[in-house]
This record gives sequence, structure tokens and C-alpha cells, in this order.
Amino acid sequence: MMTERQKKFRDQYIGDVSPFYNGLVHIGVMYAVGISLIYYCASNLHDVTWEWMVMIPVAIAGNFVEWAMHKYVMHRLIDVFALRAIYDRHTRQHHQYFTDTDYTIDTVKEFRIVFFPWRVLIVLGVFGTLCGFVASQIFNPNVGYFLFMTMVGHYLIYETFHYCCHVKENWFVRNMPFVNTIRRHHAAHHNMGIMMHKNMNLSFPLADWVMGTSDLKRGLLGTLFNGFDETFIDPNLKPIIEKFKNGKVQDEKVTLEGPILTSEETKALEK
Repeated sequence: MMTERQKKFRDQYIGDVSPFYNGLVHIGVMYAVGISLIYYCASNLHDVTWEWMVMIPVAIAGNFVEWAMHKYVMHRLIDVFALRAIYDRHTRQHHQYFTDTDYTIDTVKEFRIVFFPWRVLIVLGVFGTLCGFVASQIFNPNVGYFLFMTMVGHYLIYETFHYCCHVKENWFVRNMPFVNTIRRHHAAHHNMGIMMHKNMNLSFPLADWVMGTSDLKRGLLGTLFNGFDETFIDPNLKPIIEKFKNGKVQDEKVTLEGPILTSEETKALEK
């Protein structure tokens, strides 16, 4: 199912990866640091009562931040050093490497195109520490610890779910609730016709449902537990999705900055 265009990009990308890069070290350090930070915070909790409830609004807020970062930073060029680099890595690389017709990896070397670099976890750690400190001063230390744990936990869930979206088909990703939903959701996002507009969540498609950017037309619970069901895909999107599965169309209508759409297609995507 891989087009010649996609194959050429993959070959060039892999050829440019440093021989010193090790995918297992990449994710090993990421998970070790993340889990250690959560363990440290949990071990410092004392006399917890209501404070754990802060995890609910923080997790919901994080879902919307995830959505906004994906839509307005990863898919919209902001010509500032760090933000430009995020856009370049995502739209110009990740979305050229994966399409909805071939979105899986074969080797651990390809972890580089799936997982964020370590600096993202560092930035999150610094920002989470500041937010946690402020929360601890306003409320108490437990609130600060729970806030920080939720932020780091969200990041680890994001990375884990994203990996589940790009790993080879298996029983777990096909049948596990939420995981099977996000795998279909993200595979659809990699359709080159709708990638700039639809399915921006990578953990749970809550914000996509609220903001109207899901490719599905159904209720919240149905969206969250949709799995691989394609019954509820928006009929207005189906012609665009099918059109951009075609390799010839991709060659003619897709650039590193995204698809070239007709005015009618743009209107359908913005509904």
C-alpha cells in the first residue's frame, strides 16, 4: 500500500538518522525519567484527602492543550525557532513518513520519527515544576504533586498511545478499549487530505469531539469507544479521504506543507 513518494521519503529519512541513535535508549530514558518523577511525587504525598481530585481538571485541560498544540503548532507554521522546529518535525517529516494507507514501523530505528525528543520531557518537567510550585503555594504541597504527576502521566500516555498507533497490527491494539479508538482516529488523521484539520487528539479524542474536529459524527461516548468502526465517518469527508489515498493525487496535490485543496474541500473540512 506504500506509494513511491512515501517510500522515497522514508529511505531518505532513515538514511539521515545518526548511526549513534538507539531507539531503545531513546524510549528507555524517557519512560525511566517519567516514571521516576511520578514515583518521587507519589512518595511525598501526606494525609491526602480531596487533593487527588485536582487530577480531573488538569487531565481535561491537558487534553485541550494537546489538541491545541497539535492543531496550531504542529500543523501551523509559526516562524520562531523552537516552534518552527516542532512544525518541521511533525508536518514536514512525520506526515510524509506515515500515511493512512501505511502508518506502521518495522524497526526500533524508526522510534525517532514516532517519539518526541528528550527535550520535550525536559520542557514539560520545568513547566510542570513551576505549575506545581504555584499550586502548592496556593493550596498545599499535595495539590502541587498531583498536578505534576498528572502532567507527566499525560505525556507518557500520549507517547504510549502514539506508539500503539504506529506499531504493527496485533491483538492488543485491535481490541484494547481507547487504544483501538485512538489507533483508528490517528490513522485517519494521517490521510493527507484531512491531516491539517481533523483528529488532533493523540490520547483520548475528547477535545476533538468538543471542538468539532473529529472525523466521526456521533456522541461523546461513541467517539471515545468507537474502536475501528467506520460507520460514523462524516459523509462530507469521505470523498476527500478516498481521493487522497491515491498515490497519483498525493504526487500532484500534496506538498511538505500539506495538501492542496479545492475551496469545496476546504469548506467541508471546516464544518
